[in-house]
Amino acid sequence: MRLAVLLWRLLLDAPTLLWRLLLDAPTSLRRGLTLANLVGNIVIVVTGGAVRLTGSGLGCPTWPRCTEDSYTTTRAMGVHGVIEFGNRMLTFVLVLIAGAALLAAWRHARLRPLALAVVLGIPGQGVVGGFTVLSDLNPYVVGLHFLLSIAMVGGSYALWQRTLDPAPAAPATARLRPLTWAVVAAGAVALAVGVVVTGSGPHAGDEQARRTGLDPAMISQLHVDTVFLLLGLAVATWFAARAVAAPALTRRAAILLGVLLGQGAIGFVQYFTGLPEILVGAHMLGACLLWVAALGTVWATGFDAAPRGDGDAVTGSAPTVSSADSVPPLVTVR
Repeated sequence: MRLAVLLWRLLLDAPTLLWRLLLDAPTSLRRGLTLANLVGNIVIVVTGGAVRLTGSGLGCPTWPRCTEDSYTTTRAMGVHGVIEFGNRMLTFVLVLIAGAALLAAWRHARLRPLALAVVLGIPGQGVVGGFTVLSDLNPYVVGLHFLLSIAMVGGSYALWQRTLDPAPAAPATARLRPLTWAVVAAGAVALAVGVVVTGSGPHAGDEQARRTGLDPAMISQLHVDTVFLLLGLAVATWFAARAVAAPALTRRAAILLGVLLGQGAIGFVQYFTGLPEILVGAHMLGACLLWVAALGTVWATGFDAAPRGDGDAVTGSAPTVSSADSVPPLVTVR
């Protein structure tokens, strides 16, 4: 009897205990939650792609309900309804992860705004996803849905990086920051053009969904051109990082090059083999990894590094560091 009472009290106190645990989360837990949030945002991009690639985009033909009379899928909707409804349910899992990350970040001034933005972005994305259904999978709305997902991945990556609290980069490395921002800009353009390629090809998510009507071959060539631009900038970043002895940036640039080459190989193979679903899905995953790798080059230059003395401060604003303290004096030898 006492054991039952104890278990019952623990059950009643569990929400309060969990709340306190997250608010006072150690650094390792906070980092783990933000990393899980990043992974979750990438996973839901891939599962959303699976909905489209299986022709289940209108498995639930309306929104926010699955059918006119039910919020859940019905037997009449078949496997497509199960796939679409399952993807909708993953949104709630992502909300739980992001919410836990928000609580763990709440007492940390540098983390709180970004963690809150990530949480609020999830229902916003859900609304855009609803419009994709209500528009009968309009390719432009579907493309916007994907690009907003990429933005969520970027925000989640930034939040995770802030929990790692990297030290400010050396001045020589920081001078390469404009080059890394060019890498990110080229990556964003390549992703945006890739979305247009998708909207002009097959795999619309439903047999009745319309396409953009653009020439797939022409748009694909434009996409390849943007990828080659990104490749050139990535190579330049790698050489520049080696020239100024910036090991962290050299490593990030090498990772970006590896992801680019793998993504390019998948892209060429899928194009010349008729766009098989499994390769298209792998290409979507590669797009997320490419975006993360591109952002990683910027963070390797000390972008968004916490000011010295801030550490893991939980309240208030971080103390500022003067340029004289943060940059060692330069001595010119003639």
